[in-house]
Amino acid sequence: MLKGISPVVSPDLLKTLAEMGHGDEIVFSDAHFPAHTFNSRVIRADGVSAEALLAGVIPLFELDAYATPVVMMEAVPGDSLDPAVEAAYRKALGYDGTIQREERFAFYERAKKAYAVVITGQTAKYGNVILKKGVTPVLA
Repeated sequence: MLKGISPVVSPDLLKTLAEMGHGDEIVFSDAHFPAHTFNSRVIRADGVSAEALLAGVIPLFELDAYATPVVMMEAVPGDSLDPAVEAAYRKALGYDGTIQREERFAFYERAKKAYAVVITGQTAKYGNVILKKGVTPVLA
């Protein structure tokens, strides 16, 4: 156990976050997402809510300032999104900026290129979110 790091951030997730560079992306998927189909680097966080993981990660993770750093899957035609999911993610991240929406298959393509996929315990539809890593500010 380390001080100042949320206990929901596993050692594997902490290592992955540290390995990522500027512009790398990480997917926090819902429990239904076919992570192993799209990415070879998968971290399981079964039973841990996406909100708890996002809140645990964001103090350790600088969001990209040069591109839209938060991406979510859009609803397929004829389906609808639950606005509470986005609201919960915004709150967990402390983020009030733009969230880019990606069509389902475009989101899958992006997941293939992501540094890693974290499977969360999220069960709400369209509970998938991608974070793009930025440059950590220099501490004086």
